[in-house]
Amino acid sequence: MARLELKSVRKAFGTTLPADRLSLAVEPGEIVAVFGPSGSGKTVLLRMIAGMFEPDEGDILIGGRSVVGAPPERRGIGMAFQNFALFPHMSARQNIASGLRGKAAEVAARVQAISRLLKIEHVLGHMPRELSNGQKQRTALARALIGSPDVLLLDDPLRNVDAKLRYEMRLELPNLLRRGSSSVLYVTQDYREAMAIADRIAVLIDGHLEQVAPPEDIYARPASVAVARLFGDPSINLVEVTPLAEHGALSAAISGARVHLGPAGAEPPTAACWLGVRPEDLMISLSAADDAVPARILAVTPIHEKAVLLLRLADGTEWLAALPPDAPYTASDASVFVRFAPEAALLFDRASGRRIELSHRRQAA
Repeated sequence: MARLELKSVRKAFGTTLPADRLSLAVEPGEIVAVFGPSGSGKTVLLRMIAGMFEPDEGDILIGGRSVVGAPPERRGIGMAFQNFALFPHMSARQNIASGLRGKAAEVAARVQAISRLLKIEHVLGHMPRELSNGQKQRTALARALIGSPDVLLLDDPLRNVDAKLRYEMRLELPNLLRRGSSSVLYVTQDYREAMAIADRIAVLIDGHLEQVAPPEDIYARPASVAVARLFGDPSINLVEVTPLAEHGALSAAISGARVHLGPAGAEPPTAACWLGVRPEDLMISLSAADDAVPARILAVTPIHEKAVLLLRLADGTEWLAALPPDAPYTASDASVFVRFAPEAALLFDRASGRRIELSHRRQAA
């Protein structure tokens, strides 16, 4: 199969720049999720690869061959986009089989197999107008998958699927995609979906690839504040600090309390930084300690497998903590102390937003 490669691809629409010199490679059999907020350029990127738009600058290669200027049907690409793009005069079965050639019995068997995997075999005889949005989306996905293309482009294929089926598909779809050896580019606005499905995640923000890394690295070692904010529910806690390196140790003042951040290292940061801590990394207690930050619980919200605490620190800063639902210290208006392990701390340069490497920072699992 073929490698997909983007080399310094740029695309502008007037003053809008949805792709600003993007470079990315997807290996055969690899799933790369393109994740980012709405309007970040994800769909434009897919449409350039598919041939619906041409880049203003840069190159797009499939199997080492430039496809810029080539018509979509000659690029070896399978596509499933948000608007389904099903042929309205064809049944679901005919839509899925529309790109296949071969003996009728073989085509029918392949359609039946892919439909069974996507749980739409019972609607193969239906016309698109008779299908739910979720069924339309899975029909479009089946059509994209069935031809074993060199490159597979999927634009939020589970968006219109109900919650139960979406959960099941997150488990099943990676195995389904890896049965072939297509280079898969999977666009989603759901960070959980990106982390569950992808081998690597490409975080796209305002036309720039902010970070490309395995899911566990994206979460544990985000390249910037912008990336850190996009991953996690509740979102990461951030506070502005100026680290202090003293006697080989690094510390910072948070709401009047001095918090230990681990060894200082050879070149410790001393300029203004953002300090970030994930809500699940906060520990709550009733006991004061040298590195504990006093706080008051403003509200407690049970959310499935966890309880989310809204905390107000002494200086008015509000943080969120995520605890097991049966954890103590979850009464509203209680005075508590907040702590976190030094290896849970993330530091970001205040001016650039880029993460500062700490030698003791825990590695991704």
